[in-house]
Formats: sequence, structure tokens, C-alpha cells
Amino acid sequence: MNLTKEPIWHLIRKVTIPASTGSLFMTFYNLVDTYFAGKISPEALAAIAKSWPIYFIAMAIAIGIQAGTQALISNAIGAKDNSKASMYVAQSIVFSIFISILVTILGLNFSEFLLKIMGSTDESIILTQKYLDVIFYGSIILLLQLSLNGTLSAQGDTKTYRNILIFSFFANILLNPLLIFGYGFIPALGISGIAIATLIAQLIGTIYLLYKVLSSELTQNLKIENFIPNFNLIKDLLMQSAPIMFTMLMIMFGIFNIFYFVGQFGELATAGYGTSVRLEQVLLLPVIGLNTAVISIAGQNYGAKNLNRVFETYSKAMIFGFLFMCFAGIFIYFTANFFMSQFTTNKEVISAGVNYLKIAALIGPIYPTFFITSALFQAIKKPLFALYMTILRLTFIPFLSLWYVINILGGDFQDIFYTILITNWVMGIVVLFFLIFYLKKEFNFALRNFFFYKNVF
Repeated sequence: MNLTKEPIWHLIRKVTIPASTGSLFMTFYNLVDTYFAGKISPEALAAIAKSWPIYFIAMAIAIGIQAGTQALISNAIGAKDNSKASMYVAQSIVFSIFISILVTILGLNFSEFLLKIMGSTDESIILTQKYLDVIFYGSIILLLQLSLNGTLSAQGDTKTYRNILIFSFFANILLNPLLIFGYGFIPALGISGIAIATLIAQLIGTIYLLYKVLSSELTQNLKIENFIPNFNLIKDLLMQSAPIMFTMLMIMFGIFNIFYFVGQFGELATAGYGTSVRLEQVLLLPVIGLNTAVISIAGQNYGAKNLNRVFETYSKAMIFGFLFMCFAGIFIYFTANFFMSQFTTNKEVISAGVNYLKIAALIGPIYPTFFITSALFQAIKKPLFALYMTILRLTFIPFLSLWYVINILGGDFQDIFYTILITNWVMGIVVLFFLIFYLKKEFNFALRNFFFYKNVF
């Protein structure tokens, strides 16, 4: 693909569909974990739910490295500096290995503290850590995998990672029951088996991604000495990745914040909410794919100084994202009870999940504003704006709002989600007004230009 020449809508489709398909199978992968955890016990289902915001620490940092790698390589390719792009490939691998060591140390030492804050009992903590400890020991696999995917995505290749995620999904279906319940000489590992299955699938995918990266044009001239740490390039990667990492960590704190308030209504409420969030992720997949597309397409065009194509990419991605989430919201509203009942027969767990999903259906149409605007800021090398936006949307404002609603007004379980609904829509409108102001000031770009392109669809 020529990301600086081909029609924008054509490029969005070509990049978004493989990325979304891959994310679909990644979400199915998580749902398989949730399904088998439910087969162990409702407590195991709650443990998997509570592990998610903590596991998201590793995921957040990995996504930051991927986005930073993707943005810098995209800009270098757009500026026709393939030599610099190749160096970023090598240094991103070095950077990932170093950061993974820190992630492992932090994850193993602070997970118990975070679980206690969420209100977990001692028995629940022990069960959850059986899963989390395995994940954090293998965090280097996840960080390397997403770093390598950032290199491929910067070149417009989202199909390879899609294929890996499809493979991982089917591998997970086979590995989960085998490792959880045991068979023959393989012992029954319980919830730890879910984590081990994850690492095995990720390792196979990482090896294949490395092969694809080393086969790409950017690495044809790479030598072993290119992997010696270059602190200037690592600094570039850190400066580009760190705001994204912190942005994703703020998302983790946002999830953690909600789990804190949900946890006040019991373990079964936590299990229901945690399961429903994973179902909600299925609806967000095209929006996540659009995020990848905007970083790649807008990033290369920004490097090539094609500002009109940068903003055209943003506007068309926003139009598609909004329309899709409207239809997805209608679908999930009427099917929430059916899908929740596939994971458990516990009525309290099902009721808690359905309560969230029906309100989440109304939140959905504003989500593209956050994902796609964040991608635009990354593409134009202003990732700090994405960080500020996330801090306000997912930590500061929600915590104060939820604390007031639950502790001062005495709100019930469902009021948590109505509060999330209101804060997201208010913040979405604020973000759009800020973006209009910023683009007008920095690029003299008017709002009307977003919606007057030929061949919008």
C-alpha cells in the first residue's frame, strides 16, 4: 500500500479490516479465558475479572511501545528516510526487552497491594495471583510481540498480526481445557493453566512476527551492531511511547477505579461487570482498527507534509466509527441477557453484566472520539495531548463523580454506569471542541474542511 497516495477511504478499509479482524480474535481469545474460568467456579470468574486491570499494566506499556514504534517508523518512511526507520526497528526491540524487566518486577511486587485496594479477600488474592504471576513472568513475550507488530503496522501490514491472533484463538481453545483440567501426564493446573496457555500462544506468535519483520524491506541492511543500544534513538522511542504508555496506564486506573466502586457490591457483581466488559470489547474492535489505521495513514502523510490527507483520514474514520457504534449499541442492548447467560448460570452475575451492557450501548457512539482523536495526536507527534485527555476522562473526573454519587448521594450499583455514561459524553464534546481550537491555531484548519471531501464513502 502507498499510504501517501492511494484514496483515503480505500486505505482505511485496507488497514482497518485486518486490524479489526485480528482484534476480534484477540477479544474472542479473552472470552475463551472467561468461559473456562466460569467452568472452574464463580470465584475464578471474579479472579479473572479482577486480574484484568492489573494485567493491563503490561498491556498498556506494550501498546505504548507499539504505538511509539509505529508512529516514528511511519514518519521516517513518509520522509523517505528508510535508514532511520530501520534503526528504529532494532532499537525498539532493545527498548522492549529492557522495559519488560521493569514490568515483571513491578507486576510481581505490587499486584497483591492493588487487589487489596479492590476489596479482594485473602482467598481471592491467592487465586488471582496464581494467574497474574505467570503472566508477569512472561511479560517480555507480550512486549516484544507488540513492538514487532508496530514495525509491520507502520508499513501498512496489519494482516500478519491478524493471522497470529486468529491462530492464538484456536490454540487457546485447545490449550485452556488441557492445562486447566489436565490430561494424561499433564497435571490439572487450574487458573494458572489459563495464564500458561496465553504465554504459549503468544510465544509462537512472537517468533512468527520476528520472522516477518526480518523479512521486510526495512531490515534488509540491519546488522548485529544495530542492536547495540543507541541512547538517542531510545530516547526518541521513550519520548514517543511514554505518553502513550501513561495514557494506557490511565485507562488501567480508570478500569481499576470502576472495579473499586463495583467491588463494594460484592464478588458476584464484580464477576458480572468483568464479563460484560469483555463482551463490550467486541463492539469496540472496528474502532480499535480505526485507531491503528489513523496512526499509520496520518503518520506517513504527516511525515510527507500532506496535511490535508492527515485531516481527511481523521474525519472519515470518525464518520465510520460513529455510525458503526450506533448500530452496535442497538445490537448489544437487545442481546445483553443472551450473551451474559453463555458464561454463567448465576443470576446475580448475569443481572450485573446486563445492567452494564445496556448502559454501555448508549456510551458507544462517543467512544470513537477518544480513540481516533488520540490516534491523530500520536500521528502528528503530539502524544501528550492524548495523555491529558485520558487522565481527565478516565481517572480524575470519573473518580470524583463516582465517589460523589456512591458515597454522598448513596447511589446503587446501576448508578455507577449512569455516571460513566454522563462523564463520557461530556468529555467527548470537550475533546472535539479542543481539537477544533488546536487545529485552527496550529494549522489554520477550519471545522468545515473536515466534512467537505470528495467521495466521503
